[in-house]
Amino acid sequence: MVSSSSSHSPDPKILDGKAVAAEIRAEIAQEVDDRTRRGLRPPGLAAVLVGDDPASRVYVGSKTRACAKAGMVSRTVSLPAAILQEELEAKLAELNADPEIHGILVQLPLPGAEDRPAGAPLLDPARALQQVDPEKDVDGFHAVNVGRLWRGEDGFVPATPAGSLELLRRRDIPGTGQRAVVVGRSLIVGKPMAGLLLNQSATVTVCHSRTRDLAAVCRQADILIAAVGRTAMLGPDHIAEGAVVIDVGMNRITDEDELERLFPGDEGRRKTFAKRGSALTGDVDFTAVREKVSAITPVPGGVGPLTVAMVLSNTLKAARRRDGAP
Repeated sequence: MVSSSSSHSPDPKILDGKAVAAEIRAEIAQEVDDRTRRGLRPPGLAAVLVGDDPASRVYVGSKTRACAKAGMVSRTVSLPAAILQEELEAKLAELNADPEIHGILVQLPLPGAEDRPAGAPLLDPARALQQVDPEKDVDGFHAVNVGRLWRGEDGFVPATPAGSLELLRRRDIPGTGQRAVVVGRSLIVGKPMAGLLLNQSATVTVCHSRTRDLAAVCRQADILIAAVGRTAMLGPDHIAEGAVVIDVGMNRITDEDELERLFPGDEGRRKTFAKRGSALTGDVDFTAVREKVSAITPVPGGVGPLTVAMVLSNTLKAARRRDGAP
């Protein structure tokens, strides 16, 4: 199995995404400062927010604050939930043409039928994402960037899988020759994660809801990526001794008995639950598998902090490409 090292956590098994994200953001801030000293335009990120979904607004806010700390320009483009598809696409065309904006992201999900006027046609998120200039597509969702990933070419990769790979790289966990199993086949995490691992010369299996004997397949993994969105779905039966586990799941526990079952004696999570009425957990039963793995990401504090950091990294990369720099 894969060996790992970490100087950032008291427990060497814990892959501390928060610490790695801080490293990345400090490096970005330094490069942005160097750019501005040379008279170059600071990287600019535009987040398009349609409607008023509270979770989306919090997420966009976190990106805006991260941009400010890195010396980057950020712009939140707030649009009404009743906007027409053509109006949304016209706004994206404006941002494509704006020289101050190097990166564009369309915050998903777009408003559903319950948030739109009666009889109004639904917005088509796939169509909207394809209107973003591929050179400004810092979410990596445009078909051009998806194609670049699978061709092994340089493009923009979705932030969560890119952050997961960066975490492995910075903790000296190689992909070359390793057997990797990805549980989940979403366009945002599962599929791009598989492509990235293939490009790292790992042998990759992608599992999903119709995979037969999921536990047996998962036990073959040197590196296991969990990205299904189901609380503690993967337990000790799914994990080989000494495996590395990247838990991308972000699930909310609202039942106190379930919290105690999954995290017995965890006072920190109890306090969070008492304060907020819920606590976050991943797709892996962390407590049950902790002694079996060689390294694992916690939830929260694992992959999550890296997502925003990699959006900033992609935006800086877009600015470099616009300047003709490597």
